[in-house]
Amino acid sequence: MSSDHVTPAASRITPPFTLATARAKVSAAENAWNSRGPETVAQAYTEDSDWWNRTEFLQGPRSDQVVPEARWEKELDYRLMKEL
Repeated sequence: MSSDHVTPAASRITPPFTLATARAKVSAAENAWNSRGPETVAQAYTEDSDWWNRTEFLQGPRSDQVVPEARWEKELDYRLMKEL
């Protein structure tokens, strides 16, 4: 696969968005979550992200790793599907 087909990390796609970059941001975030790798997910968000996971509300650094790990432990076949 050539490098022009590699999906960039969601954290590297920043506003202002065009339709193409917005789609790339959504796709990169979905791919990060579905990698089931906490570090990969963390790279898609800022360290001061606020997270909501049903009844849990988390803030601050590394909450971006706690939420996905907790979800993956409970929902073994969990896959995130995002749409624009």
